[in-house]
Amino acid sequence: MQDEMPIRKIIHVDMDAFYASVEQLDNPELRGKAIAVGGSSVRGVVSAASYEARKFGVRSAMSGTVARKLCPDLIFVRTNFDRYKEVSKQIRKIFFEYTDLVEPLSLDEAYLDVTENKKGNPSATMIATEIRKKIKEKTGLNASAGISVNKFVAKIASDINKPNGQKTIGPEEVVPFLETLDVKKFYGVGKVTKEKMYRLGIFTGKDLKSKSLEFLEEHFGKSGGFYYKVVRGIHNSKVKPSRTQKSLAAEHTFSENISSEIFMLERLEEIAAEVENRLKSKKLAGKTVTLKIKYRDFTLQTRSKTLPLFIASKELILEVVKELLFQEKMKESVRLLGISISHLNNETPKKKEVPKESIDVQLKLEF
Repeated sequence: MQDEMPIRKIIHVDMDAFYASVEQLDNPELRGKAIAVGGSSVRGVVSAASYEARKFGVRSAMSGTVARKLCPDLIFVRTNFDRYKEVSKQIRKIFFEYTDLVEPLSLDEAYLDVTENKKGNPSATMIATEIRKKIKEKTGLNASAGISVNKFVAKIASDINKPNGQKTIGPEEVVPFLETLDVKKFYGVGKVTKEKMYRLGIFTGKDLKSKSLEFLEEHFGKSGGFYYKVVRGIHNSKVKPSRTQKSLAAEHTFSENISSEIFMLERLEEIAAEVENRLKSKKLAGKTVTLKIKYRDFTLQTRSKTLPLFIASKELILEVVKELLFQEKMKESVRLLGISISHLNNETPKKKEVPKESIDVQLKLEF
């Protein structure tokens, strides 16, 4: 007899254009207007865009220069993370009224496991509606939600009826729902992977499901096994209330491109000091040092080295970074440098999960 999937009731709550919405909430003059948070400087990058700005194609991670070309009347607003954190705490307080199984992904989104909840409500759909209503009442902001049997599907579902909506994918609907989706909608399938799938004739979940495990592992390595499972609705990851930090980083975008390694080292020393401070504040150390380089043409390169011992001091971090910097010659001038530390000393060995083979089971559970 095959093992059955553990059926959970998972809600993914995602705030709508969070940073931009907070700014519009605090400043009535910005409401109904196209605004971008961040990105105002010559080399700035947009952190968030209001829905009014998104109509013009403005998106997060876009350069401010490009954003202004797309939307000449775009209003740039300086980021205010202290304020965003304050609102985020109000929202999380609402989550904990329903369950202690809350896994924040960022300031504006989180997973909630409401299989068993503090309200004794058997309907995850009704709980999501209540939570969104309370968020609106307490903060004045809109939230969207996805409700399903696992984190993967819930996250995809939360994007279906955005903004200010929700979507429930019940147990019997999961596989048919995934089969109809374009693979670019799958969480974890980025631009490069999407294009590779398209080249292989994989455009929808149904196309992906038709491929064997061997085929997917041959073309996508370990990720192939992940795709093979999730398209069948198999995703056993639990909602983890205390997410272990896996890496810590700092980076800097320069006002002018730099090509001299001497100037780069000066900047990297400053960045290494920032990383050291962050590590010390969290009482962490790490074994893997990664140097991030973004060139003038926006191409990105990373160089990493893993050490036998944990390090946290600026001097030791910089020593490794120097080695990575001179590992090969720069392609051209550089617009951004960053340092990250991973394989931290807070990691615990992963437990092996017993593989589950099917979600095709009709459940008499209210969703």
